[in-house]
Order: sequence, then C-alpha cells, then structure tokens
Amino acid sequence: MSSIPTTPPSLDSLRCFVAAARLLHFRKASRAVGLTPAAFGQRIRLLEELLGVELFTRSTRSVSLSAAGLRLLPAAERTLAQASECISAARGQGELPPTEVTVGTRHELGMSWLVPRIDELAREHPGVQLHLYFGSGPDLVLRLRTLEIDLAISSYRFTDPLLDELPLHHEEYTFVAAPSLLRKTPLRRVEQASAHTLLDASADLPLFRYLREASEGGASLRFQRIVRLGTIDAIRARVLQGAGVAVLPGYFVAEDLAEKRLRRALPSLPLGSDRFRLIFRRDDPRRSVYERMASSLRRLPLC
Repeated sequence: MSSIPTTPPSLDSLRCFVAAARLLHFRKASRAVGLTPAAFGQRIRLLEELLGVELFTRSTRSVSLSAAGLRLLPAAERTLAQASECISAARGQGELPPTEVTVGTRHELGMSWLVPRIDELAREHPGVQLHLYFGSGPDLVLRLRTLEIDLAISSYRFTDPLLDELPLHHEEYTFVAAPSLLRKTPLRRVEQASAHTLLDASADLPLFRYLREASEGGASLRFQRIVRLGTIDAIRARVLQGAGVAVLPGYFVAEDLAEKRLRRALPSLPLGSDRFRLIFRRDDPRRSVYERMASSLRRLPLC
C-alpha cells in the first residue's frame, strides 16, 4: 500500500487532471489549460507519483480514467470550486457569511440605546445575528477574556494587552442631587459635602473618580458616608428620592435636569469625561465586522 503523501496536490495539477478527465485527450486538455503537451504530460505524471496511483489507463488509441481517477474526479472538482470561492470571498464578492455576535453592556445603556436600535443595526448588518448580555464593566471584561461574549460596549478602563478597542461616543458626567435634598442640606461649598451621602456603583468609586480626578476641589471632597448601589439606574432612582448625591452620565440625567427633577451640585467644580468603547479580543479574526459595527454605533445618538 502506498504511503499517504505529506504534500497535497497543487491546484494547477488538479486543474490539469480535471481537464484531461473531461476531455480524455491529453493534447486537447493541454491546450485548454494553456500548456505544451510535454509540460501537461509532466504535470499528470508528477500528480500520479505524488498520489502513488495511476489516474488514467492509456493505450495507443485512447485514454480513459482508472478506478483511482474516477474516485479523484469529484473531489478534485469540489476542491477547484472551493478555491474559486476563496478568491471571490477575498475580493469582496458575495455576502458575508452569517455570524453570531454577543454584545455585552451595562443594563441602562443597553435598554436606552441598543435595544431600541436592534432592528436598525440588523438592517445595516444583515449577516450578523446580535445577542445581548448585561453586566458591569469588570464583568464584561472578564467575559471577553473567557470567550463568553464577543464585544463589550463600556467606558470601563482596562489594561489587558489581549484586548483592543474602537472609540464610539464621548461621555460627559455631571454631579447631581435632588432639589429637595439641597434645600434641606445645602451643598454650595466643598466642606459641606461632609453632611451628604455619596452614591456610587462599587467600592472603587468608578463614577466619583470623574470628579475626584478632575480638580483639586473634587479630590478634597469628604462625605458623611458612601453607599454602593451597583448600577447607575439604581443610583439615579435613589438620587431622585433625595437619598444622596452622585456623579452620573450626562445623557442619562439630561431629562431630569431639564425637568428640574435634579440639580447640579457644586457646578463650579470641573468634571472629567470619558468615552464609550467597543472592546474585543485582539485575536478575534472578525475585526473588520466590528469596525463596520462601530461605524454604525457612532451614528446612533446616545439617549
């Protein structure tokens, strides 16, 4: 029994074989592929030597396919067809293959921004099936690392060199409180913060840092206590109830400020800003898909 060749047949050799198998005439087949008869015959011989079988039965008057040649012909035709598909795909001909993408983001952003636009995104990216996952910034980054989600939309700051990002929207922040709270317990000066409760998402104060890091005045604020509530939705609800003060995304409380349900606290203190990012793994081969999605997401205003 012949050993299995370690080198697969070349596409040129298979093309010569298919031409000879269809025409059953080496001279005509050599003209069909643009080779001299001698060069064509050499290709066939090398292919037979590589495979360790005779592909044709030759006589002085005719050429016919051997049993091995009959078995090889449909596989060779499929291989050439698939090679042609590879060329078309690389040149951008035809539709992108269907792909499923799980996008993770925090609950409030997903419900206010992504969910209302899912149909619009589906029309712009017909080959992409979108799934959503809701979680906090650290949770999203962890799930990217463990391949549980494909993308994360977040302003969370990460340092993992295995992750990459594409910019989406600029994000402004504002320091807010309920008018009823500020009437009862004023917050006009930095030292008055000691009478207030700060509401934030987690122990590392990811929201307050936009005030603390932006100015010396913000860094000097000291509060009576700090309460962690996990999500900006819960923080906003408690601020509206007069339970404390908080730094929140501007887009998220714009209507509350316009309707005077909330007021800016210490408006003279500057706040930092950030941006939403589309975060993904550097080794993900679908970067071009994500770049197109990022372009679409940048056109969708935050709400």
